[in-house]
Amino acid sequence: MNLSQLTLQNFRNYPELRLTAAPGFMVFSGENGAGKTNVLEALSLLAPGRGLRRAPLRDMACQEGPGNSAVAAQLGDVQIGTGTDPDAPERRKTRINEAAAPTNDLAQWLSILWLTPAMDRLFMEGAAGRRNFLDRLVMALEPAHARNCARYEAARRERNRLLADDSIADKNWLEGLDVQLAQFGSLVAEARYKMVQALDLMLVQSDSQIFATPTLQLVDDKLRTEVQLHEMLQQNSLADKAAGRTLRGPHRADLNVLHAAKQQQAEKCSTGEQKALLFSIILAHADLIAERRNDRPILLLDEVAAHLDPQRRAALFQKLEERGGQVWLTGTEPGLFKDIPNNALHFEVSNGTVISR
Repeated sequence: MNLSQLTLQNFRNYPELRLTAAPGFMVFSGENGAGKTNVLEALSLLAPGRGLRRAPLRDMACQEGPGNSAVAAQLGDVQIGTGTDPDAPERRKTRINEAAAPTNDLAQWLSILWLTPAMDRLFMEGAAGRRNFLDRLVMALEPAHARNCARYEAARRERNRLLADDSIADKNWLEGLDVQLAQFGSLVAEARYKMVQALDLMLVQSDSQIFATPTLQLVDDKLRTEVQLHEMLQQNSLADKAAGRTLRGPHRADLNVLHAAKQQQAEKCSTGEQKALLFSIILAHADLIAERRNDRPILLLDEVAAHLDPQRRAALFQKLEERGGQVWLTGTEPGLFKDIPNNALHFEVSNGTVISR
């Protein structure tokens, strides 16, 4: 899954940028605000979803540009790209080998994982963020998961609209939505469950000398079959109508993370321990993808080196080198990457320009 070229047009502070990439480490250093994270964000859009910042599409367009933005990459003999048009800045379009394609189809070509400073709050914030995090992990292995999540949410929004209406909802319409919720909800719930089980097993086998090892548990109502979910929706219809929304289902699931050695909930661990637990999950997931797909995912590590002591930093670089694949890293100081392999490509980022070092 190594990219050989990344091209940006009118994206953030890059009117135009073309980078030649190679397997191994791609290292970007520069001052805060220079545009390092923008490169990683552009790359993250070559996977389904809203990218590593989860920003509105309109905000990604270069301020001095015509209002559109585009990201493209060469993957072997396949070209993939995504972006917007000036007249529809909130509508994302995707092309694969110059042919229009659903954005969710990107997952068939690339698995991209990322770790950013904003994710440090993952264990402290609400369940929605952890669900989104878990769904991204699933999508990297199960491309259809993105479509199933989207269809489940669309049916749930429509059902909630009917439930919140003061008038009596059409029973046939509501029943049709219940069928859709049960159908796609069961696929979403089962995929999440299987991912947590597989990832937890991979973590047990991982090396805990660099980062703390977590144990994972999916917190849900354990209704994972289509029949179970449909029966629950039928039984809860009066309560849902009173509340004006769907009270139970996969949209209420959460990911519970425990520091295995200390038997302590992640949210009660120190900031450093939480980052270490997150590191372990991302690295184990990359190993799981490599095992299942026989190829390493692309890793995007934004400003991670600065938060590690020199020993852990060197150990991380060594571990990543041993596993192979393409790893994109950012940092404010080139010295943070002195222990990185000699064949790494280094770039200096300044004011929206990228220069090879």
